[in-house]
Amino acid sequence: MKQKQSGFTLVEIAIVLVIVGLILGGVLKGQEMISNAKVRNVIDQTTAIQTAVYAFQDRYRALPGDFASAATSIQGVTGGANGGNGDGNGFINRDNDRGLFWLHLASAGFITGNYDGQATRNNLNCAQTSCSRNAFGGAMMFSYGSAATGAPGNAHELRVGRSIPVSVLSEIDRKIDDGAPESGSFQTDNVGLNNCRVAGANGGTYNIASGSQDCAGVRIM
Repeated sequence: MKQKQSGFTLVEIAIVLVIVGLILGGVLKGQEMISNAKVRNVIDQTTAIQTAVYAFQDRYRALPGDFASAATSIQGVTGGANGGNGDGNGFINRDNDRGLFWLHLASAGFITGNYDGQATRNNLNCAQTSCSRNAFGGAMMFSYGSAATGAPGNAHELRVGRSIPVSVLSEIDRKIDDGAPESGSFQTDNVGLNNCRVAGANGGTYNIASGSQDCAGVRIM
């Protein structure tokens, strides 16, 4: 006897394709939302730190990390480099200053976190006990220097840290600055991660095609 074989109808196939499309669309949309949230997280974090620095200066007439009377003026500054006091030279340009920066801000209540205020070099390798972390786990650093790739000279900079995907760094730049990695108030960090940017006219471009997951940025104060 002949057996009748049945297959899927065009309607059934269409329904399956629609369901698969909805699932893929949901996954891609979810990934986009996660990426956007991380971009916003980094922007909000750097903006909050900038605001905290200005508020600290307004209250104490000194930069956090440089405040020479921090140990006697801020409750909670009981340790750290140089007894918790900065050198008062007006710049965050020494190892002691960079370590004390986070301790002073946190102890004064302008940021959250517990920091030991130990001296640290300006190399983005700061210990988690001494420096704040970005949304991707990279150590952040506030220092006077020229870490920005297109910096014409020294300035106080918030080094946003490493471990940031190039696509995220590019989006951050577009949202808060000019979208170019070597110009403006937000730039790539000159830590040698050349696959994150392509040098060129008008500040160059971000090397999105590289797919790098280890880029770093600088927000110039």
